[in-house]
Amino acid sequence: MSTNRWSVRVWPGIAIIAFVAFLMIVPSLVAPRTMLHFAAFFGGPLLGTILAVVWWTAFSRTRGGIQWAVLTLFVLPLFGLCAFEIADKQMPIGPVIFGAPFVLLVWVAWLAVSAPLPRRMRQYGTVASLAVSWVAFGMLRMDGTDADMLPDFSFRFSPMPEDRDADDLKNRPTITPAKPLSESAKESLDWAEFRGPNRDGIVRGISIDPDWAAHPPKEIWKQKIGPGWGTFAVVGDRLFTQEQRGGNEAVVCYDAATGGEIWRHYEAVKFSDANAGAGPRATPTIVGGRLYAMGATGLLLCLNAENGALIWKTDITVDTGGKPPQWGYSSSPLVSVGVVVVYAGGPANQGTAGFDAGTGRFRWSAGQANHGYSSAQLATIGGVEQVLMQSDHGLEAFDAKMGGVLWNYKWHIPGLNRVTQPTPVAPGEFLIGTGVGGEMGTRRIKVSKTSDSWRVDVVWSTDKLKPYFNDGISSDGYFYGFDGPKLVCVDLRDGSIKWGLGTKYGNGQVLLLNDQKLLVVQAVDGKVYLLNATPDEPTELGKLNAITGKTWNHAVVNRGRLYVRNGTWAAGYELKGK
Repeated sequence: MSTNRWSVRVWPGIAIIAFVAFLMIVPSLVAPRTMLHFAAFFGGPLLGTILAVVWWTAFSRTRGGIQWAVLTLFVLPLFGLCAFEIADKQMPIGPVIFGAPFVLLVWVAWLAVSAPLPRRMRQYGTVASLAVSWVAFGMLRMDGTDADMLPDFSFRFSPMPEDRDADDLKNRPTITPAKPLSESAKESLDWAEFRGPNRDGIVRGISIDPDWAAHPPKEIWKQKIGPGWGTFAVVGDRLFTQEQRGGNEAVVCYDAATGGEIWRHYEAVKFSDANAGAGPRATPTIVGGRLYAMGATGLLLCLNAENGALIWKTDITVDTGGKPPQWGYSSSPLVSVGVVVVYAGGPANQGTAGFDAGTGRFRWSAGQANHGYSSAQLATIGGVEQVLMQSDHGLEAFDAKMGGVLWNYKWHIPGLNRVTQPTPVAPGEFLIGTGVGGEMGTRRIKVSKTSDSWRVDVVWSTDKLKPYFNDGISSDGYFYGFDGPKLVCVDLRDGSIKWGLGTKYGNGQVLLLNDQKLLVVQAVDGKVYLLNATPDEPTELGKLNAITGKTWNHAVVNRGRLYVRNGTWAAGYELKGK
């Protein structure tokens, strides 16, 4: 063998790359959002990194200084970037999951194609491939992921999303509203909380022209907004939402007709995670002229809805002993019988909590929830008003005033979560579902009250409807919502799928214009679609390029207008009446 050749055993490196690719791709296709998927996706690159070190030190046929130089160039930057991510409070395992496979691919590809080259050139090229690929990856920052955990990269030294427009937003001039909030508010028309008056995503009392080709929605304003994954609450001529502006969580009031900012309230806290990035996750609730807002770190606020003045605030983690779940507190406050109810995730028997609406004083905590992103929902069953909370435990019902558990339906998914709302489908009957874990699917349950107890029965169960974080609606015996990224219609009699429209709308959200049986679908890419709600395969009646970018937020239709937002943009559109 010529001494001018560098004899390296390359095939183990190729096998390692193929093995890592298999673990990151195949389980996500055959068992999406299960423990197998998550373990393989995160564990595959880590295992591949270990195998790469073993290959190079024991089976590559390299010796001497070049062996250790190459190994050092592979391992040392990996540890350095992980430490940098920890210090920068970003995703510390990002360099392992995405960086190491990329560098390994470049490294092995160079070894494979450079085989005919002289020893020195091949060795210098190997060192260069490692150095350049690590520098290239190090110049990138992961600003969250999509629903399938694929990263959204940006230039590392560019401003963070929450900082990009923070100064402009902070210095944005405020406007004086034309009239006091109380004069424009009208309870029957207001959308004063998450998913509307009944928290069911159904818009009542409005008719629009469905021919968007001839009469498209008219943009009345569009502007930048701070990151946040809640939506708008609408009271009268004002919009209310939550944003991240630099190091501050902000509750902001906008003019619904112009997008002008009326007031803002800042709290110097920030929550950020690797999937969604920074920003609050919940939607404000407005009751009796007061605004209640839950921040991602656990700050629960009560503000004067007219001017944003602070009435009270409390940290629910102090009151309950809970801590923010993996992706932050996301529970939009529910106010009932003078009590503000939110998910708390405290220790045993403290998963849901109630606070005095007038003073913020801690009133009670109860229930088994310790991982969840749903919001409380009112229901009346057997003449008893109660608050429902869906979580990793299942579905629980509470007496809002005293906090007692009335009944619970256990469908536990250990270590995982539920995000969606329970969907009322008939008196005392609800859909509860999950799109993660080993028992993905949806169940229709029926709750009934006897003289001294409660009973919960399963009407049907299906694994064909697996809602991830996408809420649906119930109408005329059918459910319209998402099975993972696919928009579907489900027959509520037996859970059978009537139709599915592929993945065009991604992991989106849906509203129902009840008077016309029209679906307003907020797609994950910011587009908005109009379809007819029918058990027959629907017709797409219109499409609107509303905003751009990842949109996990719910759209709102209120008083003839469409409001949309995501982590970058907010916009208002006039809908032509019918």
